[in-house]
Amino acid sequence: MMKYSSLFFFGMLFFSFCTPHVNSDSEKDSILQDSMVQHEIEAAKPLVEIKIRKELLYDSYTLEDEYPYQDTVRSFQWDKIHDALFFIDSVQLEPTTWAVLQNYKNRNREAPLVKEFTRNEYKRVTDAFGVERYQSVPLFLTTDTITGERYGRDGTPVKLLGETGGFYHVKTLNFDGDWLVPKRYVKVLGDTVAYNHVVVVDRKNQNITTLEKVGKEWLVRSMNPATTGVHSPPYAKPTPLGLFVIQEQKPKMIYLKDGSTETGGFAPWASRFSNGGYIHGVPVNAPGTSLVEYSATLGTIPRSHMCVRNVTSHAKFIYDWAPVEASFVYVLE
Repeated sequence: MMKYSSLFFFGMLFFSFCTPHVNSDSEKDSILQDSMVQHEIEAAKPLVEIKIRKELLYDSYTLEDEYPYQDTVRSFQWDKIHDALFFIDSVQLEPTTWAVLQNYKNRNREAPLVKEFTRNEYKRVTDAFGVERYQSVPLFLTTDTITGERYGRDGTPVKLLGETGGFYHVKTLNFDGDWLVPKRYVKVLGDTVAYNHVVVVDRKNQNITTLEKVGKEWLVRSMNPATTGVHSPPYAKPTPLGLFVIQEQKPKMIYLKDGSTETGGFAPWASRFSNGGYIHGVPVNAPGTSLVEYSATLGTIPRSHMCVRNVTSHAKFIYDWAPVEASFVYVLE
């Protein structure tokens, strides 16, 4: 059994970025500096103790805690995973009405421009934190409902604090502050949701683990290689960092050829968590139709367009195991 004390370094945003530039997929947010959330965590310390134990439900292609990769050693960052679970347990101590920010493919209307914005290497409008306008949600200060302050990513979990006219008053789990959000961009999930399923994606080590809370323990259900998104304009983007909700699932996620409206193929057993970011199996390029179980590129270097590629049977495991709108995906560096 892996047992951790409740000493909390707040790794929930202990993010160190692997590239020096700041773009739409490398935010400058720092929950380490979030005094409001830190206060909640400090208050929760006597009440929360995290116990992690391995009890795999999916045991194929399983990686060790540490394993060789080329001339280095890669690992599962259990200290950061512990801190993330501590955070997730802590924010659920009190009754909460949960909601999620949503604007997939701008279905809820293109977000208005915020006060400070620029264009990134993908020629997309971004806010001062590198979050793109496209598929994002406008966040307004409680003192200014005319011009938005910043964008919130699609799939971001929030606590619903109340309503003000055509706005919901929310608190996000990815950065500091109380915000007003136009109601069209918020899906209310309710006050009975319990987040006991967590998928942790590690961009640095290119691995993925699933954990399920049973009783007072967090049980490790799988430990596998994965391939995350790469920064490669104009099409491929890094998998965004942070905490997200699994919003929908598709047995086949159809994708297009870059720069075209022509179908490029499909990705099997896809679970969408933010924008066009899915956890899915090995892609099948058109005109192929048969599932591919494994790819030698899994667990090596970022190669995806934003998604998190998995062994296909592991993607199917997540598809079956993780309840939609009641599971978190945590992407760390």
